[in-house]
Amino acid sequence: MNPAVAARADELRRSRLPFVHARVVRAERPTSAKPGDEALVLADGTIEGFVGGVCAEATVRAQGLSLLDSGESLLLRILPEGEAGPPGAEQGGGALTVVNPCLSGGTLEIFLEPVVPAPTVAVVGESPIAAALADLAPRVGLQVVPGAGEDLTALVVASHGRGEEDALVAALRAGVPYVGLVASPKRGAAVVAGLDVDDAARAAVRTPAGLDIGARTPAEVALSILAEIVSLRPRPSARPAGSPGAGAGTATTATDRVCGMTVVVDDAALHLDHEGGRYWFCGTGCLRAFAADPGAYLP
Repeated sequence: MNPAVAARADELRRSRLPFVHARVVRAERPTSAKPGDEALVLADGTIEGFVGGVCAEATVRAQGLSLLDSGESLLLRILPEGEAGPPGAEQGGGALTVVNPCLSGGTLEIFLEPVVPAPTVAVVGESPIAAALADLAPRVGLQVVPGAGEDLTALVVASHGRGEEDALVAALRAGVPYVGLVASPKRGAAVVAGLDVDDAARAAVRTPAGLDIGARTPAEVALSILAEIVSLRPRPSARPAGSPGAGAGTATTATDRVCGMTVVVDDAALHLDHEGGRYWFCGTGCLRAFAADPGAYLP
């Protein structure tokens, strides 16, 4: 990896900030990008590095942001208009082909690899089950953190009566998606009934924590709890940006009225206000063409 890009990627990982690593794996002239060129697409749409001119960059930006919620990699093939390829976009087998009408020429193939921080799980307690959870969680892609904190995916209390109420109430008030209590059905119900939260919050506590798989040993109980956490995590779609039915976490997009390509909608993207409407563009060429004669591109 390019040393500057590698250093920036390490910095983002340490800060637990998601990004997409984009690397050019194939380029046909007259593209400005070359195989090995790479860039990082940040969650705010910023691109650091180089994988092509403004038209190719706009496509990489839109598709890169659409992958951050799914965490799935994608081989992106960008064709100029008129080259052999599907009309619009075609996806399958982890690859996506798009026709970019404003591309100056040549074909680009860019591998997009999302790097998303591991979901965090706080484990409260020093019991054998708590130890088994801390040991097993990283093997299923979860990061164990000490105590409650920001952006937790789950909190599991396995302390056998020590500090249960405070930990549960703090997690419920913080809106942690999964809150579990390791206890027998009878004792768990009694603990939850005494929590200083409303009925809706009490109902969110999962006790006994874990799926009913007939677990007996601490390791089996830990497995059942982690299985429940994984089963309840949202599964966003990995549809390309701008496609019908794309997941809720997918970047907001619009169509460039001049060239017809999909572009990301945010304050950093090129746009122009005209007669009460706002229009978005892949590059300055399309923006200037629209500004010169808006009526030619509006219905």
